[in-house]
Amino acid sequence: MIEDLKSSFPKVKFGRQCIIYEGVKIGKGTTVHHLVVLGMPPRGKSEGELATRIGGSSIIRPFTTIYAGCEIGDFLQTGQGASIREDNIISDRVSVGTNSVLEFGNRIGKNVRIHSNCFLEMVTVEDNVFIGPGVVFTDDPHPMGCPRYTECGGGVKVRKLARIGAGCVILPGVTIGRNSLIGAGSLVVKDVPDDVVAAGHPAKVIKKIDELTCPPGFFERPYVWPPYEDQK
Repeated sequence: MIEDLKSSFPKVKFGRQCIIYEGVKIGKGTTVHHLVVLGMPPRGKSEGELATRIGGSSIIRPFTTIYAGCEIGDFLQTGQGASIREDNIISDRVSVGTNSVLEFGNRIGKNVRIHSNCFLEMVTVEDNVFIGPGVVFTDDPHPMGCPRYTECGGGVKVRKLARIGAGCVILPGVTIGRNSLIGAGSLVVKDVPDDVVAAGHPAKVIKKIDELTCPPGFFERPYVWPPYEDQK
């Protein structure tokens, strides 16, 4: 572990009782709050064996743990107690909410909001995606034990501009289409096309995205503001 944080990271602000392992690089202007752990080696790896990069101008809030072997861009924000395991590649301007868990193998694009209490493993998330609180992404079709379970699992893919409402469960191998909206509490068991609204248990397509209206009447239709203006 690195003992002298101020000399090792002169352009980073640290709170109290942080643990920073060898092999961690942190960009300038980042704030690391109290009781954060960065670069924790995963099982079977020694300290410093896997490099960890966290970009600049990031805010890492208390009780966050980021394992070794992650590549994270600028302007990361974490809520309290966020956990980011090894082999996560995260682009710029990503938010990982309080108590959310990113297990291994996720690929997260730019401008992605992952709200609180979410679970992701082996998920590919493209740019400008919103994931509401309490969303669970699964990657195994059944509990461990089958000797060929790796052949029928697979992570979820969430395409650009998609929005997933609170409390959804997404089953293995599903693709959420570009610019689509998943209603809160839905169970998504099969692929969702581009530009649609899907909801239910199991989720079904209920309308096209351009059939939505703005309930208060402020806009002719929702999602006419950035980044959604390029949705066509």
